[in-house]
Amino acid sequence: MKNGILAIIPARGGSKGIPHKNLRPLAGMPLIVHTIEQARNAKQVNRVIVSTDDFEIASVSKSFGAEVIMRPAEISRDNSTSEAAILHVLDKLKLGEAYEPKLVVFLQATSPCRNPEGIDNAILTLVDNNADSCFSAAAEHFTGRWRIGPDACAKPVNFALDNRPMRQNYPIEYLENGSIYVFKPWVLHKNKTRLAGKIAIYPMGWLESLQIDLPEDIELFEQVIHMRKSKIYSQADRTALSRIRLLVIDFDGVMTDNKTLVSQEGNESVFCHRGDGLGLSHLKTTGIEILVLSTETNPVVSARCRKLQIECIQSCENKLSVLKEIAAQRSLDQHEIAYIGNDINDIECMRWVKLPIAPSDAVTAILEIARFITPQPGGSGVVQQVANWILSTQD
Repeated sequence: MKNGILAIIPARGGSKGIPHKNLRPLAGMPLIVHTIEQARNAKQVNRVIVSTDDFEIASVSKSFGAEVIMRPAEISRDNSTSEAAILHVLDKLKLGEAYEPKLVVFLQATSPCRNPEGIDNAILTLVDNNADSCFSAAAEHFTGRWRIGPDACAKPVNFALDNRPMRQNYPIEYLENGSIYVFKPWVLHKNKTRLAGKIAIYPMGWLESLQIDLPEDIELFEQVIHMRKSKIYSQADRTALSRIRLLVIDFDGVMTDNKTLVSQEGNESVFCHRGDGLGLSHLKTTGIEILVLSTETNPVVSARCRKLQIECIQSCENKLSVLKEIAAQRSLDQHEIAYIGNDINDIECMRWVKLPIAPSDAVTAILEIARFITPQPGGSGVVQQVANWILSTQD
């Protein structure tokens, strides 16, 4: 299905509730970037476009790998619909490129807790159900709903006061969470709405369903995102880790605390964590290959790797080029490689692999793109933690 699946992210510059919300920092990067990264990492999606009227949003979106189509002012007002923006994108693509997608994936930037696998699963839900449109929703058992009437009195909406249902006896309802919509283009062209025809539902957890509505939500989302990155949270995470065939590790700042001891003779030494060696030895028994890839020239890198009996490439000036060559030689795709890095020279590799991992004290730019962040800082058992995560999926 991948050919012809287009993800569109509408992002106006104006916002009443949270001024310039799409560029508000969240967990180290602009809010919209979370959705761009999720769309780009979804296996079923092959094109990601941001629709905006704001040149700063356009610049940020391009820098993180999205295409941009500038939206005219007449469909960028407070009362403009997302459907109008999506139709504009589809019309521009058809007119300029004769491009018509098979499916459209509509993602809202205010739902940054979804994951790439969720996007893929929503697409497959539509396909498997032979549906025309699909939306993500949180399953909800009975919850008493009330409204305040014209007389200022509260009245129940979905139950009677003398017949309050038990949770287990009430049919499951689904609360549309606004995170993911998938539809065939004709649905929007014919009905001017995102949902029509045969409609399917993709269930999501409540945590993934959270949306940013108010400024005070930002702090909550900071905690949620860091929590999710610091542990294996979902089955999708376990599945991704179970696919790993090669673990690539930067040395300084990952296997060490990024500090150097220098003697008066000029000799350098570093502190390493013994637990890393234990974790790697267990990992090797599963057949997973391990490689240390470092720009460092100090022989302490190769010495430590010899001790651990793992492969080492150091004094590496172009890490990404070497990593791609190794992947080609070993017939590995990006989903089969995990990369642990902590500094700017790891960014290209971490963007290329599908499972980037960082220690908790990595530089901000690395934390922004990491799928997992270990609770430990560099040199404090980061590799052991990652090994344990991977091993936990082998049960």
